[in-house]
Amino acid sequence: MADDVSLVAAQDDAIRILRQLIRIDTTNTGDADTTVGEALAAEYVEALLTEVGYSPERFETTSGTRQGVYLRIPGRDPERGALLLHGHLDVVPAIAADWSVPPFEAVEADGMVWGRGAIDMKDMDAMLVALVRHWARIDWVPPREIVLLLTPDEEAGMVHGAKWIVANRPDMLAGVTEAVGEVGGFSITTPDERRLYLIQTGEKGLAWLRIKAEGDVGHGSMLNDNNAVTALAAAMARVGEHRFPVHMTPTMTACADELAAALGIDFDPRDPEPFLAAVGPMARILGATLSHTANPTMLDAGYKVNVIPETAEGGIDGRFLPGYEDEFLHQLDDLLGPGVTREFINHDPAVETTFDGPTISAMAAALSEADPGARAIPYLMSGGTDAKAWSTLGIRCYGFVPLRLPPHLDFPAMFHGIDERVPVDAVRFGVGVLQRFLAAS
Repeated sequence: MADDVSLVAAQDDAIRILRQLIRIDTTNTGDADTTVGEALAAEYVEALLTEVGYSPERFETTSGTRQGVYLRIPGRDPERGALLLHGHLDVVPAIAADWSVPPFEAVEADGMVWGRGAIDMKDMDAMLVALVRHWARIDWVPPREIVLLLTPDEEAGMVHGAKWIVANRPDMLAGVTEAVGEVGGFSITTPDERRLYLIQTGEKGLAWLRIKAEGDVGHGSMLNDNNAVTALAAAMARVGEHRFPVHMTPTMTACADELAAALGIDFDPRDPEPFLAAVGPMARILGATLSHTANPTMLDAGYKVNVIPETAEGGIDGRFLPGYEDEFLHQLDDLLGPGVTREFINHDPAVETTFDGPTISAMAAALSEADPGARAIPYLMSGGTDAKAWSTLGIRCYGFVPLRLPPHLDFPAMFHGIDERVPVDAVRFGVGVLQRFLAAS
């Protein structure tokens, strides 16, 4: 079996592939005309897979620059449902002047690979590609059919990526019953130096909204009691200052109970602040999964300082908990108030599955084997992934990018952050855990 064979070569391969993927600037600007690097990354991955004897499909979605890679690997048991291993090739923009290293040079220093995409999510892309190349070299067959799918456009709403695949190429997902992608499998170290690994079993829903207020046009020097800018600003301030009530979903109930027990503290959903203070940097992620969130992010009004405009618009990034979408939208409408309207820019469902079954057991066992004493626990992700698209086809989705992290690393800050980086040892660890998991899944 593959896990009886040294994975050192595959681990080396993963680091090399990761660095090369970072060097391919796949910045997703949100504008199809200026997002071009995905095709270069897809060509690179296609060549890596072809080199070891596979016949992958490099496919286009909405244009020649929006490309991904698709590969099916037969399993020993054709009667079992296929497992989708997925990642995205695009990254969010990086302003080089803000970084201490060039964001697209894949500098290796201080035991880390630095660069945009190191965590989100070219580390997982590299691990998956390195592993399947390893399988080809040693002629290893996984227990079940594997579908490898690397997509464009995850970072800007999936319209040119996963959503396009679901609508236009569902054959890529034929027979798939479960999917594994980002963001989960990373470790939290407790004060007694035990490691908990958070496996993502759910995601908040997404409501990117355009907010609009209308008023009376007028001269900036005159009184105006129906000012669109004033109405919009007041509405946006109400939303931004509001704190939604805590709702404990099944996933976060289990997560909070496990974390509180490991940290030796109590968790009171009526007052979660002491708990969040105890979990350190992870509070930014976990705190956002205890309630809805709605953050004003954009404002646009007027064309001249002495003209009161007829309309004012803004943007809100709303995220709602599984099972509570209607409540969220009703509460948001109350905050916006009369005369202020909203429309969806992007709207994706919340997803949540249970923390049980053979696949979860295989993940937990693989982590425990690689890191004795490790404990796997579920968590709900505050952001979103391609899993939102796959779940519309009834596919059960998990986030599992296994990384054993140093306790001092502010992991949440790596996502879309300045000086994004991943420990080399964590990537090597992840290759080994993924192989153990896939051999048993």
